[in-house]
Amino acid sequence: METADTGSATIRVLVADDHPVVRRGMSALLASLDGVEVVAEASTGAEAVREAQLARPDVVVMDVQMPEMDGVEATRRLTTLLPDVAVLVLTMFEDDETVLSAMRAGARGYLLKGAEQDDILAALHSVVAGQVVVGPGVAARLVAHLRAPGPADLPFPELTPREREILDRIARGQSNGAIAVELGLSPKTVGNHVSAIFAKLRVVSRAEAIVRAREEGLGRPADGTPP
Repeated sequence: METADTGSATIRVLVADDHPVVRRGMSALLASLDGVEVVAEASTGAEAVREAQLARPDVVVMDVQMPEMDGVEATRRLTTLLPDVAVLVLTMFEDDETVLSAMRAGARGYLLKGAEQDDILAALHSVVAGQVVVGPGVAARLVAHLRAPGPADLPFPELTPREREILDRIARGQSNGAIAVELGLSPKTVGNHVSAIFAKLRVVSRAEAIVRAREEGLGRPADGTPP
């Protein structure tokens, strides 16, 4: 991975990760790199959006799975609010859905945790220069996805498969408790997913979510009849 020439200006970075040890370790690693300054940290997606507006970093190094608001939705909001701030996703998730969701949300880079520090530094320079960067493993998955036969378009592509599954059950009229039992999840986990769904669909009530979902064909019973 070649480093883009961005001159000698210091790259100002915000680190967003909900695990304190990982966040502090990443901040220490980045601060040790020449030409990099860590100006803020965040432990949730919502905090990342808020801190980015205050600190105005050049790059937000973003984890994907965080409470309150996940990294994909935080990336989407940052792209709208602060289009000059680059988002470099650094996560352990390499499934196609997560990678594609992050890139669609506006991330300029996607690396897996465990990347060499030289690759992280090169990626920081590249995304600041406006380039798109993906790690080798992620690139291979993207190429394989692009070469694969395209499935039928799914409703609400901004949702993860699990969120779409839960929205489908919401559209059937199931409560959070019933969904938790059926999917083997805790009620709190289902509640977190529902909050993320509402945020991504920009709805404020369960009734509004049900209407949106049924308009896109969700909520139908197994026999395909209307709900």
